[in-house]
Formats: sequence, C-alpha cells, structure tokens
Amino acid sequence: MSFDGIFTYAILQELKEGLESARISKIHQPFSNELMLQVRTKGENRKLFISAHPSYARAHFTTESYENPAEPPMFCMLLRKHLEGNIIESVYQLGLDRVIVIETIGRNEIGDVTSKQLIIEIMGRHSNVILVDKDKNMIIDSIKHIPMSLNRHRTLLPGHPYVLPPSQEKENPFTADEETVLRKMDFYGGKLADQLVQSFEGLSPLLTREIVHQAGLANRSTLPTAFVNVMKEIQHHQFQPSITTVGTKEYFYILPLTHLDGETKSFPSISLLLDRYYYGKAERDRVKQQANDLLQFMSNERKKNEKKITKLEKTLTDAENASKYQLYGELLTAHMHMIQKGDAEIEVINYYDEEGGKVTIPLDPQKTPSLNAQSYFNKYQKAKNSVSFVLDQIEKAKEEIRYFETLIQQMETASHKDIAEIREELMEEGYLKNKQGKQTKKQKKQTPTVEQYTASDGTAILVGKNNKQNEYLTNRLAARDDIWLHTKDIPGSHVVIRDSNPSEETILEAANLAAYFSKAQNSSSVPVDFTKIRHVKKPTGSKPGFVTYDNQQTVYVTPSEELTLQLRR
Repeated sequence: MSFDGIFTYAILQELKEGLESARISKIHQPFSNELMLQVRTKGENRKLFISAHPSYARAHFTTESYENPAEPPMFCMLLRKHLEGNIIESVYQLGLDRVIVIETIGRNEIGDVTSKQLIIEIMGRHSNVILVDKDKNMIIDSIKHIPMSLNRHRTLLPGHPYVLPPSQEKENPFTADEETVLRKMDFYGGKLADQLVQSFEGLSPLLTREIVHQAGLANRSTLPTAFVNVMKEIQHHQFQPSITTVGTKEYFYILPLTHLDGETKSFPSISLLLDRYYYGKAERDRVKQQANDLLQFMSNERKKNEKKITKLEKTLTDAENASKYQLYGELLTAHMHMIQKGDAEIEVINYYDEEGGKVTIPLDPQKTPSLNAQSYFNKYQKAKNSVSFVLDQIEKAKEEIRYFETLIQQMETASHKDIAEIREELMEEGYLKNKQGKQTKKQKKQTPTVEQYTASDGTAILVGKNNKQNEYLTNRLAARDDIWLHTKDIPGSHVVIRDSNPSEETILEAANLAAYFSKAQNSSSVPVDFTKIRHVKKPTGSKPGFVTYDNQQTVYVTPSEELTLQLRR
C-alpha cells in the first residue's frame, strides 16, 4: 500500500498550500466515484481531483482534463449548491489516518454564514467523500451511501451524524524516540517491518520495509535510529516523490524505495507523481467495466472466424483430393462389367499407374455401378468448383480476424468517447443492433476528435485512437505532404506529423506514439513505417481504418510511456 497515513500527511502539505484561502469556483463529477474541484487562489486556477474509487482512491492537484457528463449527477448538483463560491478556511488530516478534511465557509440562500466540511476518506474499497454541516455535525450527503445493515459502527446517509472511522490505538511515529521504538520492538514478535506497522499509526508495510532496509544488516540495533531519522525527514517535509518500476509493476512513495531492485524516477511534486502513476490506470479500469460486453463480443467474433477457417481448410483439403474422385469415376466406368450391385468395394487395375498397380475403390452398396461412378464424378466437380470459393472465404475470415484484433487493441487505450465511437462503428457495419433492435444505417455523425501531441521542437503530432478517428485523420484532416506513420504489420493507431519535412527526432517521437498505441506497446524494437499521406490509399470496400501504402521507410523504436506523457503535455 503506497497511499498510507504518512503519504496522506505528505500530500496534505501540498493541498494546504494550494487550497487554504482559495475560493471554490466550479465543481464537476466526471465519474460516479470521482470529483473535480476548480479553485481560484493567488490569481490562478487549480484543479483538485478527488477519487473514492475502490482501487484508485486519492486526492491531489491535477493537470489532466476529464470529459463531464451531459447531466451532472445529483451529488455533484448538491455540492454545487453548498460549496460553489465558498472560501476554504482550512485543510487538515485526522491524526495520521487516511482522512482529509476540507473546511469551507460561505453563505446560504438567505445570506446566513454557514460552515461545511468536505471529508475525504481514502480507505480502499471503503473510500468515500462526505459533505457535512459542520455546525450540526450532520451528513448532508455522501458519494457512497452506507446503511447500518452494511456497517454497524456508523451510518453514512443524509441526516445522520458524522462518525469517524474506527481507529487503532497506536503511537505517533513523529513523536517517538529511539527508546520508544526499541520498546515496541520488544513487545511485538515477528518480522521487524510488521512490528513497526503494529506499533505506529500511519505506517504501511511498504514504508516499514524501506526503514528496515535502511537500517542495514545489523537492523535490530540500528533500526531505532533509522526509524527516527526517516520520520524527521518526513516531518520536515524533505520529500522525494518517486516511482520505482520492478518488472511490469510500479510502486510510488514520498521517498525513494531503495529496498526494491528496480528503476526509480523522481518527480518535483507529489501531485505530479500521482498524475503520472494513475494516468490511464483508472480510465482503463472504467472502460473495461463499461465495455466488457463489447470486448466479449469482439473476442467471440474473432474465435468464430478462427473456427470457420479451420473448417474451411478441411474443406480445402478435401477439394485438393478432387483428382482422386475423378480417377475413381473413370476407373469405375472402365470396369463397370466387374461391379455387382451390393458390392462395398472393388479392386481394379489403375491404368494411369505406369507400374499397373491396383487400387481399391469404396462403393455404396445401395447404388448401381453407374450411379457409383456418377457419384465420384459429382464429388470431383463439386470439389473442383469449391476451391476458389473456399479460398475467398478463408481470406474474408482472416480479414475479419484482423479487423477484430485491431478493435481489441484499440480498446486497451480507449477513453469513454473512443468506446462510444467503436460501438457506433460496429452498429454501422451491421455487427451490433441499436437499442430499438434495428441495425443502424450509415449516417452523418459528429466529426471525430483526434488526440494532439507536441514534439520536442514544437511540431504537432496527431493520433487516431479508433477506426473512425484513423479514417478522419488520414483521409480528411491530414495534408497530402504530411508524414503518416503506422506499426509495420501490427494493429495500431494512425499517426500524422503536421510537417512535410520533420526532423529525425520528431519522426522518432511520432514513431514512439505509433508503437505505444499499438498491439506492440509492451515490445521492444518495434518496426514503424512512415511515408507521405499522398502514398496512403484506402481500398474500395475495405474495413474501416484499413489502408495500403507504399514508398515507406522504416524506423525501430521501443515504446515509452514516459515519452508519451512528455509529448502529451
């Protein structure tokens, strides 16, 4: 756990500096468990992001933007009524618990001064955001309603008094000296890191393992000193926000995690660290939940076509035996006098064999000799005629598989807006039905919005995140001499550099985007083709997003999320 009580203490220092005396100007609720508060302070606007997501709960300043629903949720409307225009008087933490309180003062509809508290509880699946009338200690509403049937200790419903989450009686790590630490270690058994978690409030195993590591090999005797030193650094706000990557997993904290064997990246502020760490994670989780039916449909379609190809290939194998059926028919015709009705097989001389070998031909006992011969001729003709049809069907099935693999890849980096466009595309192509149960005919839709990035030298780079965006970007938005990029033979996004003669560095940065937004996102040395838009063509009748191109050059890049984020800002 990275977001423990000590981490909450650290982010609180940033929040206090940016929120106290600020005026709440706008409130949005882009998602069911998340809020965005825009505040005006010291002549500038800042955005406070608050999340009660069960896996990504947090509170910090953000530079990210989120699309708001057409109609704000009821909780958002209520917050606007009670908090918009209010001045934030104070921001504080309850002990070293993961609870942040934002106290505001304002006036109600009749002009009376009122005090409200926005309480943010960052507690995993129990996370919540609660609006409280401070004077009455009464809950006005909460982002999640918790009745008594779910929690006997406290009820989180409008009209109920606000009760603090249950807390454990532990020592304050900021006031503990070396003797206190040593005494606690003697009281609790078990591993040293676990002893610290059991003894002091606000500590997570991630932090205590780091303290034990800093204590070194003689950790039992040197641990008290290491503990006190780390706590002093934190208390004096000597933070070093960093993310440590170990394999495919990332860990963040307010100080470098030297006990982890991985690559560490530092950040100038804790809010920037959280923006970077959670970038895309919560979005992908929401998309996965809301578009699970779409992913399941695509996966089923791909499997259905894979099975179809298996059957078609068997048919093709049978068709390749057409010459055998022709031989059987001709040999039966030549040896008609030797066959009696009711025979199950006959052995005859193969006149087409130079050595004059014999061949056994299976017969249908229910048929006459002539009908058996005619049956083999019919099989021959049918098999012969089916070859071209089967080959065509196999190619169409492979095209369908490529199409759905592309869509599945697009879902991995899609936003809510992108998902809506993918769903719309599947309706237009006849794969899905609309809510009225009728397949949607192609009609004029809103112009897709492509994502814009900026190269190091200031050149604009555009990225399509789905087929609608890809087609709009490549076929309509881009100029004929702009540079177009795509991963070589790998499903991915269309990328366009808005320059006819970009620098080598810009081409490599755009290639990174093409590789990052592709099926090869987690690969290394990914081939990316680039050419001018004039050399990119869409074949008539092809699937959405499919193009052919020539006069290309190829570069090899290893996708970097870090570089992608740099180009995005």
